[in-house]
Amino acid sequence: MKELFGGPGKVSGLILRVGQCFFAAASIAVMVSAHGFFNSTAFCYLIASMGLQFLWSFGLACLDLHALKSNKNLQNPTLVSLFVVGDWVTAVLSLAAASSAAGVTVLYAKDLDYCKSPLHLPCSRFQISVSLAFLSWFLLAVSSHVMFWLLAAV
Repeated sequence: MKELFGGPGKVSGLILRVGQCFFAAASIAVMVSAHGFFNSTAFCYLIASMGLQFLWSFGLACLDLHALKSNKNLQNPTLVSLFVVGDWVTAVLSLAAASSAAGVTVLYAKDLDYCKSPLHLPCSRFQISVSLAFLSWFLLAVSSHVMFWLLAAV
């Protein structure tokens, strides 16, 4: 198989997975710290999706770390096809969650004037959480793209 940036069992792959974990966990933490996030289904969906992305990326980061320590090759067709399916499923869910949460955030900020009320000031936290979710999705998109090309190279 080809050696690509971000491939499984490589340092670059480990860095991508750790970044995904970090941004997904940060997105969850910021959203949970915002008062009233539970009033919107999109924000709850974002938390659930980022939780799934965190678990998937953390598991693969641990697998990459183990492969690096034990000098194992993770680039066999069966494993790569599993990584492709998992990455694409979590990428689609993460993009959908981040996009829907961004839509609700724009609705709150621009259309409903929810953010101008002195009693409701979590809008900046909503925006930060959505931005972190998009960063996490971007890193996952890079990983899923690399996995797809590795699978195609078989």
